[in-house]
Amino acid sequence: MNKTYCPSLTEYKRRLSREVKIGDLPMGGLNPIRVQSMTTVDTMDTLGSVEQTLRMVEAGCEYVRITAPSVKEAQNLLEIKKELRKRGCTVPLIADIHFTPNAAELAARIVEKVRVNPGNYADKKKFDVIEYTDSSYAAEVERIRERFRPLVQICKQYGTAMRIGTNHGSLSDRILSRYGDTPLGMVESALEFLRLCEEENYYDVVLSMKASNTQVMVQAYRLLVQKLDEEGLQPYPLHLGVTEAGEAEDGRIKSAVGIGTLLEDGLGDTVRVSLTEAPEAEAPVARALIDRYTHRAQEAKPIPSVVSYQLSVGSKEASQQNDLTTDNQQLTTTIPIDPFQYHRRVTREVLNLGGQNVPRVMADLSRLPSLEYADLRAVGHLYSAFLDKFQMNDLGADYVYSGQRPIPFMLPNGLKEVVDYTAWLDAGQRPDHYPVLTQTEYAAAGARHPELNFVFQNLSSLTPATLAQLRDDATAVIILYTDNAHAMPEIRRAFFELLNHEVPNPVIINRQYPALTPEQTQLYAATDVGGLLLDGLGDGVVLSTELLPERSKEEWLTALDQLNQLGFGILQAARTRMSKTEYISCPSCGRTLFDLQETTAMIRKRTDHLKGVKIGIMGCIVNGPGEMADADYGYVGVGKGKIALYRGQEVIKKSVPEERAVDELIELMREDGRWLEPVLLEEPVVG
Repeated sequence: MNKTYCPSLTEYKRRLSREVKIGDLPMGGLNPIRVQSMTTVDTMDTLGSVEQTLRMVEAGCEYVRITAPSVKEAQNLLEIKKELRKRGCTVPLIADIHFTPNAAELAARIVEKVRVNPGNYADKKKFDVIEYTDSSYAAEVERIRERFRPLVQICKQYGTAMRIGTNHGSLSDRILSRYGDTPLGMVESALEFLRLCEEENYYDVVLSMKASNTQVMVQAYRLLVQKLDEEGLQPYPLHLGVTEAGEAEDGRIKSAVGIGTLLEDGLGDTVRVSLTEAPEAEAPVARALIDRYTHRAQEAKPIPSVVSYQLSVGSKEASQQNDLTTDNQQLTTTIPIDPFQYHRRVTREVLNLGGQNVPRVMADLSRLPSLEYADLRAVGHLYSAFLDKFQMNDLGADYVYSGQRPIPFMLPNGLKEVVDYTAWLDAGQRPDHYPVLTQTEYAAAGARHPELNFVFQNLSSLTPATLAQLRDDATAVIILYTDNAHAMPEIRRAFFELLNHEVPNPVIINRQYPALTPEQTQLYAATDVGGLLLDGLGDGVVLSTELLPERSKEEWLTALDQLNQLGFGILQAARTRMSKTEYISCPSCGRTLFDLQETTAMIRKRTDHLKGVKIGIMGCIVNGPGEMADADYGYVGVGKGKIALYRGQEVIKKSVPEERAVDELIELMREDGRWLEPVLLEEPVVG
């Protein structure tokens, strides 16, 4: 199978896409990666839309999308555009269309670009299971094409660009019947529309494959690129986004896991970060993700290349391939993973690492000047002096690294301590301490812990001798690190070595960052670690403090708390360890029927103790049951002050007054046995 979906898995190169002109600001080709966002004001509020657009542009937005759910809103786009131009703002406008071809055809005559969703543009989404014959399927495709053709012709006539934007949650019943709820279904949904565009010699097209599930989103974009190439279609530019990413830290982490993973491999020509916040808060996050790649090609150190095809073991070609070496004597290697489907790397179990265990979080306490019981709160272990015991917490680190200074008290049950190898030897090789060895220490024949030994490795240290030693060592867990600016691809390349040499040891992914802003650290770590986890690579994460400057104890504890929560947040965003409630909340737009930020905050306050429960919070039916594709429960606006409550994709209560809706949602969870009363984790006040 052809696994090629990007210019290089080891060298930073942007995919060269077709340039598409959008007003005066072209996208794709050799142009910079663009930033866009979407208004949240009612489209009929002309001045409100204009004022918000100006704020978005000031925040760094280069394209502004505005919803046009019906003809009247599409018509009002003209008034918004006139007022913006009168004020000297030339930002290209994009009309967001879902169910209404006539609104799209009008908007295409007014704005610089229209976005259509092939899942509901003249197609059906009723959650019906329909059996299609080949002929009935083909007839339905032809019917949709006839509805779509006029829009293509208008766009061509007016020089209007188009985004064909597939959403995972709004695949039509027809697509679902043939392809299922899959990345391939998403790609095929877009290609049906794209083929018609090419038949009409219309090429001003941008493509997107959005999902709230980061695994599905990344797989769909990769598969899209591969299919475009396979079919000989144009290399259309890509608009990147994770739908309904949510708010605050979780929304940023989830966006970076999906978007950053694709940017690492040179995919993407424009970015929209979908946060349940004011739209002007989105552009700086998108810009921070994009700017990391401005000088990446110059900063990156060379990584041994990979070939883009699989060779059967024992073949003549394979033996020839194994003879090839690069400048730094690393073997070239085949690609041992499927980039279009999630498979976790198979590893041996070492204590509670690898095998079927969830990925573990290790916290680096080695630079904390002194440690007391209460300080473990920073890594999720809450000590109550009143009860004289630690309380369980779903965000409690599994391992703590204390370096040369072993912790002077007994740790809470379940928390394990890692110390430097020399400290382990000096302390008498204690069984409750697990040593971490340098590459030199590991190569020497010395004392070992009988159960678990951590070993620092990087790509260049994985020599044939080291690989053989690791393969035969049932106690070794690798801590894999890099100092390459092109970090994620180098660590991924090291995983390829382990896979192709059948080395089954679990791997903890280690990343360290200098003094960045907390948001930069979030975005960079989520990209570097999340991109590996999405490919099934990694059995844990340690975000170390090694590169941070010296600071006070309170500052250290704050930094440790942020890094610990970040580790768990990345695992959750990559769908590899669910340790807290997940909120799939849309970023609001002119269709929204209630205050999304306020409502999301209210629901979070009542439910954020429900580990692993996924709650979709959608402003309207367009982003309703479909966009909550894998949510357990849904809270969807269906009218002013009216909420529909869903169990999965089934509506349970159709028109609940907004003031009662959260209580009714909790009652629904209670009926399903999913509700737990929140537990007070703070110490009681003794008076």
